[in-house]
Amino acid sequence: MQDGEILAKIKDLIAEEHDLRDRAAGTGEVGAQDERARIKELEDALDQCWDLLRQRKARREFGEDPDFASPRPVNEVEDYQQ
Repeated sequence: MQDGEILAKIKDLIAEEHDLRDRAAGTGEVGAQDERARIKELEDALDQCWDLLRQRKARREFGEDPDFASPRPVNEVEDYQQ
């Protein structure tokens, strides 16, 4: 996945998260348990996307091919400190 594709996915995930939070807060259309579960999934996916972008950047900085970067498992990236 190229940087632009990763950034587009990040944008889509953030938009979905905002929409979900708005629907849950405004209309109660989404149940609290469903909301929390989906938001957790979105946060995990965002962590993976940001990690992949960092990997690609690091590979470029060290003269390596960024296309060899690959998404890491959620349990590996979810608790990274920023």
